[in-house]
Amino acid sequence: MDTPLVIPVFIPHSGCPHQCAFCNQSIITSQKKYLPSPKEIDTIIGQYLAYKGNRSRVELAFFGGTFLGLPDQDIVWLLEKIRPYVENQTIHGIRFSTRPDTITDQKLELIAPYGVSLVELGVQSMTDSVLEQSNRGHSSLDTRRAIGLLKAYELQVGVQVMVGLPNDSKDQLIDSTKQVAALGPDVARIYPLMVLRGSLLAQWYKKGSYTPLGLEQSVFLVKEMYKIFNRANVAVIRMGLQASEMMDDGTQVLAGPWHPAFGHLVLSALAYDQVCEKLGKFFMLSQGNLVDRVNGVKHVLLGVHPRFESRLRGDKNSNLKKLGKEYPGLSFSIQTNDRLMLGEVDIQKALPRD
Repeated sequence: MDTPLVIPVFIPHSGCPHQCAFCNQSIITSQKKYLPSPKEIDTIIGQYLAYKGNRSRVELAFFGGTFLGLPDQDIVWLLEKIRPYVENQTIHGIRFSTRPDTITDQKLELIAPYGVSLVELGVQSMTDSVLEQSNRGHSSLDTRRAIGLLKAYELQVGVQVMVGLPNDSKDQLIDSTKQVAALGPDVARIYPLMVLRGSLLAQWYKKGSYTPLGLEQSVFLVKEMYKIFNRANVAVIRMGLQASEMMDDGTQVLAGPWHPAFGHLVLSALAYDQVCEKLGKFFMLSQGNLVDRVNGVKHVLLGVHPRFESRLRGDKNSNLKKLGKEYPGLSFSIQTNDRLMLGEVDIQKALPRD
């Protein structure tokens, strides 16, 4: 299925009953208005449709707030505003983000006539003590109930989870991710926690009571989370925050594992692990210890589909450099092969020493 064109309409902080410790939605969306006007919505739709290209599916997404936390009349008028676009098939589905504790039979009945296709839940964690520390105001049980209800109404489910939350740990994070994956969502987004100006977290950071994750540690943890979701057939559709002027502004984002291509770093780390696993199996076919086996080879040619070459190379050829350090005396290069499956890494050739 082709990737749809997603038209984002931001409703910053609207519908949220309180502010989480890490949140400053006005900064995140660069907006301060309560709700967009009908004219603004039409303008946004028109602008994005101009970039539709050959994509056959268009979806509109309400992001930046808690959609089902809005008063019923606001939910209805926003959906009624989009209804004509849905009826004439200009827009083929509506998605929105909301909190798990806003999912009720009453709310789902309210939105049933409007073509909602996917609901994304701000799960963040399944560890209740971590949720409490972050002032989330909901529990892991709320998430379980919400996903169960959404599935009962035959709606697709998205989950948003965070890495680097206060008082979280690696073991808790991995267990939390396994719990989320076991609930069977359709898609997942993984966000490293950033320290935003104006948030409670920023106060803790300045006092020294909160230390954000480093980039390398964050990439490692998100890589492990990605593998858990992948094994459970949950599509990870985003890792890291979208690049923007705000993210490069040190007066707005005070600290955290920011990188404009964070998702690429994670996918490159996964490719590196795959190469190491392949090399381990390759050298096990020879006799002797690992040092002897490696010393019998001077160069390894790695094959990958052209679309995945940059992922295999890593940021600034970092994967090839790391492989050279991991296997001293060996050199590595890459050859693209469009007959290989997407994401597959193959040892094309290992040249013996003279």
